[in-house]
Amino acid sequence: MLIKNEITQILQNPQVKFNLSLPELMETAMQRQEGILTKKGSLRVTTGKYTGRSPHDKFFVQDQTSNEILNWGEINKPISPENFQRLFTDMTAYLKGKELFVFDGFGGADPQHRLNLRFINESAWQNIFARHLFIRPTPEELQNFVPDYQIIAAPAFKADPSRHGTNSEAVVALNLTEKLILIAGTSYAGEIKKSVFTLMNYLLPLQNILSMHCSANVDTKGNAALFFGLSGTGKTTLSTDPARRLVGDDQHGWSDEGIFNIEGGCYAKCIGLSPVDEPQIYNALSFGAVLENIVIDEKTREIDFASAAITENTRAAYPMEYIPNSLTPSMTGHPKVIFFLTADAFGVLPPVAILNENQAMYHFLSGYTSKLAGTERGIKEPQTTFSACFGAPFLPLPPVKYAQLLGEKMSKHGTRVYLINTGWTGGPYGVGQRFKIPHTRAIIKAALAGTLETLPSRLDPLFGFQVPLSCPEVPEEIFTPEKTWSNPQDYQAQARNLALSFRKNFEKFTGITEEISQAAPKA
Repeated sequence: MLIKNEITQILQNPQVKFNLSLPELMETAMQRQEGILTKKGSLRVTTGKYTGRSPHDKFFVQDQTSNEILNWGEINKPISPENFQRLFTDMTAYLKGKELFVFDGFGGADPQHRLNLRFINESAWQNIFARHLFIRPTPEELQNFVPDYQIIAAPAFKADPSRHGTNSEAVVALNLTEKLILIAGTSYAGEIKKSVFTLMNYLLPLQNILSMHCSANVDTKGNAALFFGLSGTGKTTLSTDPARRLVGDDQHGWSDEGIFNIEGGCYAKCIGLSPVDEPQIYNALSFGAVLENIVIDEKTREIDFASAAITENTRAAYPMEYIPNSLTPSMTGHPKVIFFLTADAFGVLPPVAILNENQAMYHFLSGYTSKLAGTERGIKEPQTTFSACFGAPFLPLPPVKYAQLLGEKMSKHGTRVYLINTGWTGGPYGVGQRFKIPHTRAIIKAALAGTLETLPSRLDPLFGFQVPLSCPEVPEEIFTPEKTWSNPQDYQAQARNLALSFRKNFEKFTGITEEISQAAPKA
């Protein structure tokens, strides 16, 4: 109660601005010199040394609510109630009397499962971000709005590890008892988005709803598809399809009724963004979109999407309605097809593999990709990573809980599953080249139509899955990765190393059926 009273006192300051319109926030951000206007009308901001998530700086308060249910460890690190209280007290003392920006919105498009969220921001541009990324209530819904959870983001406040029990000046601290999230010391707006997703990953499975790190779209007949994958694997790009309606680009729930978007906007990675290959995203970066750490010409305000001078992890935030064929409200039926996206930087995996039910569960729990440069602090080159459920950094509960929910829902609704490699072919990163987006789109189009299974295929002797030998509009040679390498022996060595990595990673899982374990590569 004391925490809630303290927040109420801060918000009574006449300098606190509630639910400003987008033009008002844009004007304010410009007046405060928080960013500069681009030629497209978007707002370019920079976030200092934190240009990606800081995973070692996220904590949960360890108390009666969380102690027995959370999967404590490297991902879910504890912070004591006393340290959280000191952090809160010091943050609120810092914020008192300051101009603050409040956005009240929803997490969850399905009214049966949504949360009322209050975002309290030190900067106007981060309030624009929250306004874009979450669901905006109607004026009528705002009249009696009472927040279920509050998120306070104060980038300029630096945490003190000796006083607050943090690892550094940056901190993301979730208190499930007080229903409060504190974010300090980092300006990277992705921390706001992912802290809410982490919260939903705690709450939804307790209601038998699968929370998912995936994008989703649907055709005119109601056939939905999910795209699982870590940042940089192509979720936003591949789900943004002029022929299909976008349900959402990153975070969803799967209930007994179907799929619903947790968010109300998109957060697209922009390095190398092309108006030819990704026209809908390119055109969405118009008035009010927020561009993080993207290089622009200071005089002409032209955007240089190719430049990674600040970071490889350049980002753009914009509301769903900036995509012309987005679905509103963003809810649809049960998915017919699931794609697991991996950006394999080692040039081993084929562009597509057809997975049976046990293989699907194995690869969901494995969550293999190559962590790409810039997505997290300190990542300079692609690294092999296994991220359970394609979202381990955001899972408060044991991964097997999410996998069991997925297995039940896939089995009940007869969902087909494919592994899609959006990474490298012809050799590893630095030698080969990345799969072309039009080729991946053509493969996905065939999978959605159900025609991949009708084409000739081969059984991969190492990984055990079926691989089509061809697909319309795609070069045949890329379906046999070994043939794209200049030295087949080098490919075999790389493939064996990756297979062994899969098997070693999977040893940590317990309570897995023998059938799922047998879906491992035959290293």
